[in-house]
Amino acid sequence: MPSLHALANPARFLKIARPLTGVFFWLGVLLIAVGVWAGLTQTPPDYLQGETVRIMYIHVPAAWLGMGGWSSLAIASIAYLVWRHPLAQVAARAIAVPGAAFAAICLVTGAIWGRPTWGTWWQWDGRLTSMLLLFFVYLGYIALARADAEQGGDGRIPALYGVAGSVLLPIIRYSVVWWNTLHQGPSIGLTKSTIDGTILWPLPITMAGFTFLFGGIVLMRMRMMLARTKAEARARRMAAA
Repeated sequence: MPSLHALANPARFLKIARPLTGVFFWLGVLLIAVGVWAGLTQTPPDYLQGETVRIMYIHVPAAWLGMGGWSSLAIASIAYLVWRHPLAQVAARAIAVPGAAFAAICLVTGAIWGRPTWGTWWQWDGRLTSMLLLFFVYLGYIALARADAEQGGDGRIPALYGVAGSVLLPIIRYSVVWWNTLHQGPSIGLTKSTIDGTILWPLPITMAGFTFLFGGIVLMRMRMMLARTKAEARARRMAAA
């Protein structure tokens, strides 16, 4: 099993990432298809929310990956600040776009779920507002990283931003506990859940599927960025020859 320092070598990383990209992507697609099919056809409606509860199979994984994506981005940023390895910087920048996409999916599906459940598309409560802020923080990171790359920066400013933005994660996590909110409280824990098992069981399938899909997209983007960097370096050498 290669060490983390060995994987930090771009050539070794690419050797592993090439086959894993397709495996993660298509395994994710398969699990999502199975989980969504099961959630739509093999589970009963909720006794209070009716058929709208089925949005959970998309909304919950999207929320998980919106937050988990930023956690991964922050860890990659810390690794870059400590070890200054460019692969950590590439990982953080590769995570940002799919992380922002899943944060947006979380907000959209939450609004669709909230309309029949709460009687409104949007409520400025702690959970919804903090998740919206995370989406904007993602957009800020994407813009900052792009500007840093175009101006030939060393990547420290986007990395520091990536670490600082993680302050939102505990706020999102505990917002339903700290403040009165329309959003339901924590319903899924490590040892128990307030959701009936006949409704809950497809959710781990879709969560695993979207996680594998996310991983496949990140690997694809990292490979693309490394290929672009290699092509640009080759072009500079040819221009200098």
